[in-house]
Amino acid sequence: MKEYKKLFLILMVFLGFYYLPLNILSFRNPVFEALALTKSYAQEHVLLCLLPAFFIAGAVSIFISRDSVVKYFGSGANKFISYSIASLSGAILAVCSCTVLPLFSGIYKRGAGLGPAIAFLYSGPAINIMAIILTARVLGYEFGLARGVGAILFSILIGFIMHLIFLKEERVRKKGEAFKFDDIKRDRSILKNIVYFLSMIAILVFANWPSFIAGSGVWYKVYSIKWLLTGMFLIVLSLSLIFWFKKGELKSWVQVSWRFAKQIMPLLLIGVLISGALLGRPGKEGLIPSWVIVKMVGSNTIFANIFASIIGAFMYFATLTEVVILEGLLGAGMNKGPALALLLAGPALSLPNMLVINSVLGLKKTVFYVFLVVVMASISGLSFGYIIN
Repeated sequence: MKEYKKLFLILMVFLGFYYLPLNILSFRNPVFEALALTKSYAQEHVLLCLLPAFFIAGAVSIFISRDSVVKYFGSGANKFISYSIASLSGAILAVCSCTVLPLFSGIYKRGAGLGPAIAFLYSGPAINIMAIILTARVLGYEFGLARGVGAILFSILIGFIMHLIFLKEERVRKKGEAFKFDDIKRDRSILKNIVYFLSMIAILVFANWPSFIAGSGVWYKVYSIKWLLTGMFLIVLSLSLIFWFKKGELKSWVQVSWRFAKQIMPLLLIGVLISGALLGRPGKEGLIPSWVIVKMVGSNTIFANIFASIIGAFMYFATLTEVVILEGLLGAGMNKGPALALLLAGPALSLPNMLVINSVLGLKKTVFYVFLVVVMASISGLSFGYIIN
């Protein structure tokens, strides 16, 4: 199938879900919830979250040299530097488990080692400044502190464990893998490249600045001018593309960004549909009723924490919505231990997220990654529950 036909098909599917007339449907069941969640995903996350992420991932693959990626994130790089940068990068990115995927795929395919790439994959959606503040404000300072410390440590530990488990494969990859993207000769200064990348990241962050964190102070001020800030950085990006980039470079950038989009988008939509059917939307019922979930996590037991971690791992959370959802679950009787387990596993994983990770890393690495997240979230939740209770 020619590329323009693939683009047309993806565009038609996207528009179909974006304008899906759910109001004319009389039934309310898991099928409805699957369609409703996918419509919400198409309207709220594709244009403002995924589209910028695809272009950033394409830029990483084209305009950042493979030698630079290998130097700071490769298997032979300084472990302290590579894991620190990867784990702390989530502090500036307010992205969900799906939006982080093109960025993860970009740095991994560019030559980043498995460990640092996994650390980034976990930290991106699991921890950011807004998430810590909102968690502490809504759920209490102990949740905010536990989430902040836990997510940073998790990203490093999970990444390093994955590195050790697949050390032999990583050595083979380092020696023999022919990376897919060729370097383009660049005449721009480092400062120009920094302006180019920062403008795209700023567009991603400010365009998705959430309304429910805009209660007062600086957060409200930023929210009130979010579109002004987004527009300003869009102008900066446009000017940099016009004056600093050659036509061939822009063409390659678009082609690689499209490569990420056609690989990731179909899997995400399928995953969101299945997730909606199983678990519904926040406050709505899927195949698994919410009362069952609350009953299972009403005490701080090993089973309750494992169950909360698994449910969180398969459920899709939009950016920062996990805090609002947990507030409701805690009010319904959820124990604080399983609540933290869900908080540490949920934002970093989702069924759509797993499908895409599998396409990048393969089934074996994906299973180990999900297993490590669930186990460590369960242990943390159990420990936190005993301390708090």
